[in-house]
Amino acid sequence: MTEKDKLANAISPELAERRWSARESWRVFGIMSEFVEATERLSTIRPAVSIFGSARTRPGHPYYTLAEAIARQLSDAGFSVISGGGPGIMEAANKGAFFGRSPSVGLNIQLPHEQKGNPYQDISQTFHHFFARKVMFVKFATAWVIMPGGFGTLDELMEALTLVQTGKTRRMPIVLVHAPFWRGMIDWFRQALVAEGMIDPEDLDLIQIHDEPQDVVNAIFNYYEKRGFEPSAREREILLNL
Repeated sequence: MTEKDKLANAISPELAERRWSARESWRVFGIMSEFVEATERLSTIRPAVSIFGSARTRPGHPYYTLAEAIARQLSDAGFSVISGGGPGIMEAANKGAFFGRSPSVGLNIQLPHEQKGNPYQDISQTFHHFFARKVMFVKFATAWVIMPGGFGTLDELMEALTLVQTGKTRRMPIVLVHAPFWRGMIDWFRQALVAEGMIDPEDLDLIQIHDEPQDVVNAIFNYYEKRGFEPSAREREILLNL
């Protein structure tokens, strides 16, 4: 046993608990600084679209190519594009935007097995905490585009649906891309969630499904055609309390 181990064993449980509580308290300041820094860096990127999808999709895969095309058209149409900053669909989204007219934004996350950021980011922000990163995906988005993906992608989709359904963020387009991938989930929503009263039938109207890049862009423009992209005073208040 090392001297350090002996010293640790000699500390009373009460002292150890106080030290842990102190660390937890100081951690709050780290969380605050993460929110402040990200908010300041991202405040100029509106309007923006957050794109989610699998980190495992390799370049050349049809999903990668589709995500890159969607991001490029959104960028050329005047939207900043926000992704998770990593590989796969995240890289495809950043790459498409990077070579378009508008900024490519990567919200990177520090993981135990380090996520390597992709090189196609005009603005890159790194987070320690998943929840702080997720707030930024919502806070600065005008729409969400959900490509095929795994648990992380589903987590982001359910987060978006929950926040809009409960009124904790403003209503905006939530677009699923590639109908064959999502059909089984949507059928289950109808056959289980709606049928058993877990959600209202109208809640399914929160979701759009499109297959072509131009259809995704059109869906977003059609939604904002009459009301404009800027949030209303009420929506600003909602976003402030997100």
